[in-house]
Amino acid sequence: MAFDLDPIEARVLGCLAEKDMATPEYYPLSLNALTNACNQKSNREPVVSFDEVTVREAVASLRDRGLAAFVSEAGSRVEKYRHLLSERFNFTRGEQALVTVLLLRGPQTPGEMRQRTDRLHGFEDIEALLHTLARLAAREPEPLVRQLERVPGMKEPRWAHLLSGEPPMAAEEPAVAHAAPLAARVEQLESELRTLREEFEKFRAQFI
Repeated sequence: MAFDLDPIEARVLGCLAEKDMATPEYYPLSLNALTNACNQKSNREPVVSFDEVTVREAVASLRDRGLAAFVSEAGSRVEKYRHLLSERFNFTRGEQALVTVLLLRGPQTPGEMRQRTDRLHGFEDIEALLHTLARLAAREPEPLVRQLERVPGMKEPRWAHLLSGEPPMAAEEPAVAHAAPLAARVEQLESELRTLREEFEKFRAQFI
C-alpha cells in the first residue's frame, strides 16, 4: 500500500485535509483556493510557490491513487477538490489531524504536534496524542507514521508520516542544524586564543 507521494502531492493532500478540518465552510476547495493554501506562509515547512498547473497535476495524481477526488457542485461551474483520507483509512479526527500536520511540516516532536494540531483537534494531553501516534504506527497492512531516532540536542524524538516512504536522512537533519553554531563557536575560540598569544608575545618582548 506504499504511496510514495512526492513533496508536491504531500503538500496538496495536507492542505486539503487541513482546510477540511479548520474551515469546513469553505471546503471542498477550488483550484485557486487550493493553490493559495499550498503557498501559505504560515503552518508550512518549507514555504513554496506553486502555480495552478502544478497543483492540478498533483490533485490528478492523488485521484489516481485514491486519495483525492474532483467535485462538481450543483449550480457552480468551478471544479473543486477534496481529499479521501477518511474514506481510505477510516481516520478518527485525531488521527487525521496528526497526519495533516506531518504532511504540512515534516517530522516533528509530539510537543510540536500537540501545539500545531490544536486548531484541528484538541488532544486532552500528550499521552492521548502519543496513544494516537501509536495506533497510526501499528496500522495494518502498513504503518502510516514512524518514530525517528532521537538525535543529540533534542529532548524528544520526532515522528514522520510514511505516505512518502521512509523519510531520507530524517534523523540526521537536526544534527546538521546544530553543527553550524558549534563550528562558529570553535572558530571564535580559536580567534580569541590567537589574540591572547599575540598579546602575550608583546608583553614578554618588553622584558627581553
